[in-house]
Amino acid sequence: MNEPGRILNSDCAIGTRLAGDELTLARRVASGDRAAFTQLMRGYNRRLYRLARASLRDDTEAKDALQDAYLNAYRAIGSFRGESTLATWLSRLVLNECAVRHRRAARREGIIPLVSSEARMSETARVADVAEGPDRAAARTQMRGILESKLGELPETLRVVFVLRSVEELSVAETAETLGLAQEAVRARHLRAKGLLREALAREIDLAESDLFEFGGIHCDHIVASVLERLSSSAQR
Repeated sequence: MNEPGRILNSDCAIGTRLAGDELTLARRVASGDRAAFTQLMRGYNRRLYRLARASLRDDTEAKDALQDAYLNAYRAIGSFRGESTLATWLSRLVLNECAVRHRRAARREGIIPLVSSEARMSETARVADVAEGPDRAAARTQMRGILESKLGELPETLRVVFVLRSVEELSVAETAETLGLAQEAVRARHLRAKGLLREALAREIDLAESDLFEFGGIHCDHIVASVLERLSSSAQR
C-alpha cells in the first residue's frame, strides 16, 4: 500500500521517503534542475499515466495529457509548498488536463459532457512473469484485456476511483485527497465499481461456458474421417 511521501526511482516505481524531500526536489526543479525533473517524472509516470488512462480511455490521449501536465508542473512547481503530497499535487494537474480534453471533445461533438466535473487510471502492468510460461502468460494477457475492456465501460467517476484504489493501491484517504472527494464517497464508488466488474466478468464466463472444450470444424472432421477410415480398413480384412 502506498503511503504519503514517495521516493522517485529510475524504474517508474514509487517507494516510501520523507515528505520533506519532496520540497527539496520541488525546489531543485523550480531552479531549473533538469535532472531533478527527470527524476520526478520517472518516479510518478506509472501512477499518473494510469490516472489519465482511466479518465480518457485512450492511450494516445492519456500520454498527451500526461506530457502537458508535466509541462504545467515544471512551470508552476515553484508554488508547491508541501500542503499535500507531491503525488497529489501532480495528480490534480493531470486530472485538470483530462478535464480540458473532455471539454474539447464535447465541443467537437457539439454535446454536453456526461462526466461529472468532480471526476478526474493501467493500464495494468503489461509484463507477465516470465516464469509462468507462454500459455499462462497468454491467459493472463487475455484476462487483462477483458478486465480493461469491462473497466472502460464503467462511468469515469467509478473508473478513476477503482484504478487509484485497486491498481495503484492508494488508501481511501489518499484517493479522497487526490480526487477532492469525501472518504465515504470513495468507499461507495470503489465498492460499486468492483461489484459492476464482477457482474460483467461473470457474464463473460457464462457466455464462454457453452464454448468450453469446443470441438468443431477441422477437429470434428478429423475424428469423423479417422473413424471412417478405420472402419473401412476393418471391413477389408
